Amino acid sequence: MNQSFQFFPEAASRGAVEVDYLSFALLAICLFFTIGIFAAILVFGFRYWHTREVDRQFSPSRRMHWIVELTWSLGPLAILIALFIWGAVVYVRIHRPPDNPLEVNVVAKQWMWKIAHPNGRREINSLHVPTGRPVRLTMISEDVIHSFFVPAFRAKQDVLPGRYTTIWWEPTKPGRYRLFCAEYCGTSHSQMIGEIVVQSPEDYSQWAAAEPSQTLSERGQRHVKQLGCLKCHRAVAGTQTGPSLTGMYGSSIPLSDGTTIIADADYVRQSIIEPMKKVHDGFKPTMPSYAGQIESEALLEIVAYLRSLEDVQGD
Repeated sequence: MNQSFQFFPEAASRGAVEVDYLSFALLAICLFFTIGIFAAILVFGFRYWHTREVDRQFSPSRRMHWIVELTWSLGPLAILIALFIWGAVVYVRIHRPPDNPLEVNVVAKQWMWKIAHPNGRREINSLHVPTGRPVRLTMISEDVIHSFFVPAFRAKQDVLPGRYTTIWWEPTKPGRYRLFCAEYCGTSHSQMIGEIVVQSPEDYSQWAAAEPSQTLSERGQRHVKQLGCLKCHRAVAGTQTGPSLTGMYGSSIPLSDGTTIIADADYVRQSIIEPMKKVHDGFKPTMPSYAGQIESEALLEIVAYLRSLEDVQGD
């Protein structure tokens, strides 16, 4: 990690330069109009400081001034529209990850980042990722609002209690890059720092395989069995008191109020913590709440299991 002072952080992810160009364009336009307006103030101040006698009567010689007014109004409008379109394109790209990213779970807690990889390996205040592959983080806080901020990737996303948020980037340069919490979160907020370790694909594969353990989906399956979920959510039709878990994740779920919802991570979490809020149509609202009984990491592991689920049998 480079400890020397840098006026502008290194751009180490795909799309970071695009964000920089947009920022520089905004800065240049603001400077242009700021300097122009201040220059006009100075010129007019010196030009007319000696008198207040100004002819304000309309005359034919001033009829063309509407061109100046129109230019002053439409010119900035065109610039703002162009910036809006440019910014919208960048925003959409940032919030739409490519297919098949590396899925990583992040749990924020005063004052640390707890990170879990798909193969089950865990880290605290450090995240190893490979170059050339998109990485998507699914994040939640155990206490207050935090904010996951990596200046070198031009990436920042609030991490909220009781709700999943996501962020993605694709590292392009091996190295070590600073990770900050960008939302004041308490006494030791300034110490809630970490690093992103970007490695070549070969080095990352070696690092990931160095400590073999249960994958996230395997841990999720263990939680599902321990909690007895399959007693109600059997895969065999006609034997369930609750909807089947097979193929549930990512599908469209009909609710008892007549609406539908996509079964994403937030839906899975809410169905476990607050099951009465969104009841699956055709089933009675009999599921108990597991609030306070399952840790945030375990909930994310259950989500990973359901995401990978193809078939489930047994009790």
